[in-house]
Formats: sequence, C-alpha cells, structure tokens
Amino acid sequence: MSSSRRGFLAGSLSALALAGCDRPGLFSKAPTFFSTDITGAEFARKLELPDVEGRPRTLADWKGKVVVVFFGYTQCPDVCPTTMAELATIRTSLGAEGAKVESVFVTIDPERDTPEILKAYVGNFGPGFTALRGTPEQTAAAAKEFKVFYAKVPGRNGRSYTMDHSAASFVFDPAGRVRLYVPYGGDSKKFAADLKQLVAAG
Repeated sequence: MSSSRRGFLAGSLSALALAGCDRPGLFSKAPTFFSTDITGAEFARKLELPDVEGRPRTLADWKGKVVVVFFGYTQCPDVCPTTMAELATIRTSLGAEGAKVESVFVTIDPERDTPEILKAYVGNFGPGFTALRGTPEQTAAAAKEFKVFYAKVPGRNGRSYTMDHSAASFVFDPAGRVRLYVPYGGDSKKFAADLKQLVAAG
C-alpha cells in the first residue's frame, strides 16, 4: 500500500472515530448499577392486579416513572415495614426527582389485608405508594410471574399464621421494562443511586 493511501485510510478512520463521538449512544457504555441488573429478563415482565379501590392496574399506569415493586403483607413484623420505610426515605432523599418514583406494594395475604387495611398501611409511608390486592388466584399468578415465593405458616395456637416470602424489590424503568433486582438488607444509598440513575435516564 502506498504512503498516500495509508495516510488517507488513517485519516478516514480518525474522522469516523471523531464522528462517532458526536453521535450519542453509538459507543456508549451500558449503565452500571449497584443492584443486580436483570435487564431483558424473561420474568417480571407484567403486573396486572386491582388496587384498593378495585380498579385494574398495570405497569403502564406508571409509565414515565421508575417503579419499585415489592411483595409482602401488612402484618409482616420486620422485612416489609423496613423495606417500605427505606423506600420512603429514598424518595425523600431524591428531592424533586423523588416524585418520579412509585413504590407498588403487592399483598401476598389478601385474606387479612383488606382494601381498608392496605390503604391505611401504605398511607403511613407518605406519597408515592400504591397497594395492590388480588384474589388468591391472581396473587399466585403475579408471584409466579415475578418468581416470588410465599407460603402460609400456621401459628402454635392453630388459629393465627404468618407468611414466609421472598424479600426483594424489582425496579422498572420509565418505559416499563424490568431493570433491577434488589435483595433485602442492602445499602440504601446505593439503592438510591440506582433509582436516581434510572430517573435521569428518563
């Protein structure tokens, strides 16, 4: 190859590289999260359950917002209230951007979690919380879609019971795509940073 052709080729490649820098997303890196990135997962793709008013709700209802879905029950002694309080604190810490985060609480105990109880429960944590309550069959179908485990554990007296269940949150981006799996007990500041990144991405 002649020196003139080598010079032309090098110049062309340099021009392409510079042009690429001017085109957003051409060589952009995928976002890096602290939580487990499950983008493109074949589960947790849809959520269809009634809210406490009996209205059918889907993820499309919160399009444009970052949505955090958590399965639990109101009589949960520790994991559920801790997670809900953490989400409330994170929402506040995000300032104005916190309004773009919606936390969705799905009860796994519709037998005891009446609409009135659920409404009061999520109300304790401030704005930005929605409770969903389906029939036992609807609840089982939603849990299966999210690969969430739950089971009734009878109490010693045979009349009361508790619920064993998976303790993690699922995060959806503003387009309604599942993006993150967040186990219980992690660093709330890192959780907040992940949510902020998704809010900023729009």
